[in-house]
Amino acid sequence: MNTPIQEWPVADCPAHRFGLAVERWRRLASRSFWITGAGTGFGKALSVALACAGAQVFITGRRREMLQECIETACSLGADSRRIISVPADITREEQVAHACRIIHDHCSTLHGLVNNAAMPQRRSHPWPLQHESLAHWEQLFRLNVTAQWLVTSKILPHMVAGGEVRVVFLSSGAGWAFTPGVGQYNIAKAALNNLGASFAHECAAAHPEVDVQINVINPGEARTEMNQGSPRSPYTLMPMMLLLLSHPRGGPNGRFFHADGRHLSFADAEVYDRRLDGNDTIVLAPPPQRSRLASLAARLLRRSA
Repeated sequence: MNTPIQEWPVADCPAHRFGLAVERWRRLASRSFWITGAGTGFGKALSVALACAGAQVFITGRRREMLQECIETACSLGADSRRIISVPADITREEQVAHACRIIHDHCSTLHGLVNNAAMPQRRSHPWPLQHESLAHWEQLFRLNVTAQWLVTSKILPHMVAGGEVRVVFLSSGAGWAFTPGVGQYNIAKAALNNLGASFAHECAAAHPEVDVQINVINPGEARTEMNQGSPRSPYTLMPMMLLLLSHPRGGPNGRFFHADGRHLSFADAEVYDRRLDGNDTIVLAPPPQRSRLASLAARLLRRSA
């Protein structure tokens, strides 16, 4: 179902709950989540929303000052500062991820959810990067956009499994379904992330059949983030779908793909999830994601520069 993306005034979130049912909003209050890339954009918006719902939130990023701004924003909206724990880390470094996991272990007996949000864009040093970009940039982009996502998830997974509930969301991009010239490394990395999310979902469910595993991938679309500062859309517009996934009761989707606008997507062998995330049993069918406006603009600019 492709619906218009709604702007939600964050200051009023205790009243509108980003469209979430009261019982689902309250469910978040008893849970703990870890958000990477939490200093800006989607990561910051989600951290603030979860904190306003009363959840315990661990926020990670490289820049301590941005994490502190995230905490201050949440507290200005009524969140409890004691429930928001700053865990600065470079998630591309294994020792820092291990240290972050120890901090989380020390602060909560059970972690319920993880959101892999941290990422970097394709640099525009050449219009044809697959032919001319450096190996160093390829490795840097894949290390953050793919390898680090695997590293964080694998290291914290035992803590979630021990609690009997696993909620993981990987933030992908329309680039993961696209072949836009000029951003080839980014396209490939996001397609790899899509497969990582679904593969992790199926492996975890097979390895831990007694655990409520829900590991999914979402395309957040375009919004005002450090990677897309010109967008008129607020990053809080992603919150309805994110909160539906993170608050879903037992038996929800696993290894599935979603879009911020409400669409349920397919990818490779993963078919469209055929039930509504709000608990209604109505089947939802969706067309494949359309090329984003950003991808279309990039293609036009590249044609002009050729």
